[in-house]
Amino acid sequence: MSSLILAAVFAVLYGVFRQRDRRLLRNGVFLVGALFFGLVGVLGLLVETVPVLGVVVVALLALLPAAVLVLAGFLVANGLTMVRKEGRSLANLLSLVAGLAVLAVPVAAVLLAATRLRLGILLAVVLVFAASYLGVVFVAFLVYSLVYGRTRFSSQPAAVVVLGSRIIDGRVPPLLRSRLDRAVQVYRLAAQTGRPPLLIPSGGQGADETRPEGEAMAEYLLAQGVDPADVRPEERATTTRENLVLSAAVQEQAGRPGPVLAVTNSYHTLRAAMIARDLGLDAQVVGSPTARYYVPSAFLREFVAVLVEQRTVHAVVLGIPFLLGSVLLVLDLTGLVT
Repeated sequence: MSSLILAAVFAVLYGVFRQRDRRLLRNGVFLVGALFFGLVGVLGLLVETVPVLGVVVVALLALLPAAVLVLAGFLVANGLTMVRKEGRSLANLLSLVAGLAVLAVPVAAVLLAATRLRLGILLAVVLVFAASYLGVVFVAFLVYSLVYGRTRFSSQPAAVVVLGSRIIDGRVPPLLRSRLDRAVQVYRLAAQTGRPPLLIPSGGQGADETRPEGEAMAEYLLAQGVDPADVRPEERATTTRENLVLSAAVQEQAGRPGPVLAVTNSYHTLRAAMIARDLGLDAQVVGSPTARYYVPSAFLREFVAVLVEQRTVHAVVLGIPFLLGSVLLVLDLTGLVT
């Protein structure tokens, strides 16, 4: 019963904070908490009602190590696919690294604890805590990214900002084309009401690009039959934050004030929304389809970016057990505690 009470508390918190602002990562923490404790509570009631189900639950728990191996194998395989299709870069290696870490962390923790040395046990505890914490935060980020990316926004946008990504040989590749196609879909739907939004394809020119992304994107939009009067490219941005800031300036110069709908790929929606909130912009974000093989690595990359952007909070959380453990270790070695 206590699990169901906790589930209800987390569900209420999720509803309240989501209503206040959908662009908060804590919404994902509350949602995952509600789902987890709700599941535990329901299973508890079922086992009390039908005791034989307890055997099934125990059997499922016994399969967890196998599930970890399957997860690690999937991530490693995906990492190899990313390297083969997208090339060797740190971002493309994330799935591979994550898969190896899933295998290495339990082994390292057991080996450290097996030393029976105080330092070894401390490091094992810190390692398990860090892995568990990052795992929970990642699950919250992943679940809420999927939920947020499927949110329907009823308000009419005054402008649609298409976040840029790398172009190839001066042309729009499939990944970026999916964003533009989604923007055109939003534009045409809004145009039926007689109030078509301003389209702002945003992206500067990278070192390996022959022209600004915004220029190539605008060309694609015009080829889809969009009214040229409704297209204002932004051609200087190099990051998501710059996409949003510089596009806001373009919107202001165009004299088309009002709420913004940013378009990106599905894996990028939540982080882009969090950045928009941090900038104080009246903007929500919608996603477009992404190639399946690209999704695991992309979500990992977005998660790492969120950790970096919120590094102070996560560093404090991860540092607390290590600091406390270090203090206890020093006190124990000096004989001040028994």
